[in-house]
Amino acid sequence: MGRRPGPVGRHVAWDAAREVPDLDGVDAVVHLAAAVGDPRPGRATEAAFHAVNVGGTARLLEAAAGRPVVWVSSASVYRPGPYREPVREDHPVGGQRGAYGRSKAAGERLALAAGTVVLRPRAVYGDGDRHLLPRLRRVVRRGTAWLPGPDVAMSLTAVENLAGACLAALTWPAGAYNIADDRAYRRDEVFGLVLGVPVRHVPAGLARVAAVVSPTLTRYAVDQVTDGLVLDLGRARAQGYRPVRTLADYLVVTTDER
Repeated sequence: MGRRPGPVGRHVAWDAAREVPDLDGVDAVVHLAAAVGDPRPGRATEAAFHAVNVGGTARLLEAAAGRPVVWVSSASVYRPGPYREPVREDHPVGGQRGAYGRSKAAGERLALAAGTVVLRPRAVYGDGDRHLLPRLRRVVRRGTAWLPGPDVAMSLTAVENLAGACLAALTWPAGAYNIADDRAYRRDEVFGLVLGVPVRHVPAGLARVAAVVSPTLTRYAVDQVTDGLVLDLGRARAQGYRPVRTLADYLVVTTDER
């Protein structure tokens, strides 16, 4: 159910920004529809994200009418870092610097109040990715990836790990759960391996100043590569969550396909 048909199954069109979905014949719901991205701030941006991520959530919960619901949120709901230790689900939510994080936090509040399972993945990658890899490529200039220093640890989430969690979570107790790969990664290593270019640093303060005036760089984007967000997976693991894929697996697959 959504704007576009999936690779398998029956497609039911749904505009999350305007319509209550038809869930006739549906036993359980995994809700992944979201407005995503990092556009320049403004009223139009806030309204567009709110319509899907908050309004769409309210309409879905209305239609679900007691069915099990897994609502896919984002680690972007957490209060911005820097983070000095793995972040658990009880870390404060709020203070987001972008429309995406603010709207996901607001939608998440509705989902939690309705007694659903909420998953908080970070930086999902893999087949079908139309967002993460294009963002990574933006930092390349003349064959070098320029990143705000210093290097930090970070969590990433293979799409297979998220998909497995979505299905398993239909039987989990209500509440929020972090979802990510089994290991944390070093940011510079990730950029170097994925982009195939050397990594160099610029001062983080300079990058934040540039984000104020740049038409393409935002403070949210700078935070994403400097905050050192590593997710604590203890709560999901207690329910049996076991990530099966890593970035190394994905790099082997893409290399073999070239």
